[in-house]
Amino acid sequence: MGIIFLCSAFVLFATEASYNAIEEVSLWVRTYFGYFYLYLGLGCVLLLFGVAFSPLGKLKLGATNDTPEHSLWAWTAMLYSAGMGAGILLRAVQEPIFMQQNPPYASGLEPEILALEFTFYQWGFTAWAFYGLFAMVMGYALFVRKKKVRVSATIEDTISNKVARKGIDITTIITTVFGLIAALGLGVAQINGGLNHVFGGGFGLAVTLSLAVLISAIAFYSAWQGVDKGIKIISKINILVTFLLLLFIFFTSDMIAIGRAFGIATSNYLVDFIPMSLALGNYNPGIEFLTDWTFYYWAFWLAWAPFTGIFIARISKGRTLRQLLFGVLILPSLGTFFWFSVFGTSAFQLIESFGTYNDEFGNVFSSLFVFFSHYPLATLLNVVTLFLLIGFLVTSLDSAVFVLSMFTDKGKKEPSKKHRLIWSVFILLGTMALLLLGNAKPDIDILTAVQKLLIITSLPFAFFMVFMAILFILEVSKKRKPTDP
Repeated sequence: MGIIFLCSAFVLFATEASYNAIEEVSLWVRTYFGYFYLYLGLGCVLLLFGVAFSPLGKLKLGATNDTPEHSLWAWTAMLYSAGMGAGILLRAVQEPIFMQQNPPYASGLEPEILALEFTFYQWGFTAWAFYGLFAMVMGYALFVRKKKVRVSATIEDTISNKVARKGIDITTIITTVFGLIAALGLGVAQINGGLNHVFGGGFGLAVTLSLAVLISAIAFYSAWQGVDKGIKIISKINILVTFLLLLFIFFTSDMIAIGRAFGIATSNYLVDFIPMSLALGNYNPGIEFLTDWTFYYWAFWLAWAPFTGIFIARISKGRTLRQLLFGVLILPSLGTFFWFSVFGTSAFQLIESFGTYNDEFGNVFSSLFVFFSHYPLATLLNVVTLFLLIGFLVTSLDSAVFVLSMFTDKGKKEPSKKHRLIWSVFILLGTMALLLLGNAKPDIDILTAVQKLLIITSLPFAFFMVFMAILFILEVSKKRKPTDP
């Protein structure tokens, strides 16, 4: 907390210099390590599928007779709410349309299919592989090796230096906290923008701060109740409402066109996955496009991987590695592909009916509300979307607060409620401070700067993941009875 306070104080008193430094360093990371991120992403996907199909996939996270603590439905709802959340709402229409209007590379495919395929690529296997690698290694450390809930636990038998191990844990905590502050700050600002769009009101900073308090309070209550009584229930509600919204758009749109687009884009994604992941030949969108999109996404998924992966590990006791990895890689990816197929294909058809496209879906937040204006029950859809945005922010925040509490409460799987309260309040205060600073300095995009800070902090995690994965494979390969407690 002391380190975070010092960083915050520096940003407060040297705002412009801090912003410029973050902008330059984040661009430097994406420019010089972007291709490393691509190779790492592909490596993670291949490694996880390799483990899942190999005899190692039978290794159980727990004792031989342990059964999964959560049903497949509850488990999937929690991991998806923590791992993606509001992003699929904000990008549902805007990203496929952008890719259609600005094709990443020349292709013989229809522009709409290519747009969906590239959107799938940025939200599919690779993102979940970053989460899945941490979930696999941490799940093994927690439930097989009986280690404490700390990232350093994955390498403590190899690295005995306590300062190095502590540094890994502190870096994880700082990255998680800044990630949460950025997510909550951006989220409430976007919800406020949605309220203004839907209700035509002049909702300002006071409403934005009130939303931050409301979401933090709900998230604290959820984290206070724990996984079963809080996080699981809200996650289930989120996914259920999201599914109903998806079905409504599907059944009121051209279902045949959506099904065709989903099938063709998914099959092309599977065939093209490796050359796309390596940006080979005709599949190379160019450094500028990659820097603005793919490198940014990969760095962002990496930055969120530690706490999201650890949360997934925490709820996966009793599952085999095969169940964990197939569940993490395939289920959320296919759900996301269908989601973008429904909204993307429907938006493509709307643009065709417009005759000319005047960037109606160009704004990342308002695009979905503009899209709903062409459907029946638009007001209800808008209200449901605002409800979902709040719900997904809550589930991202409550799961992260729970993980932070495990980190700082001596690595306990059930951290004390005092730690849950401290982190909930701390993140709320940090978010409010950033919102106030952004309002005082409107010429500097404070929240985006904090989000880009995650790209910088993701770099050491990228190298750490390689080291962690190698140690894990070496260890489990040597074990003769990996399912023994």
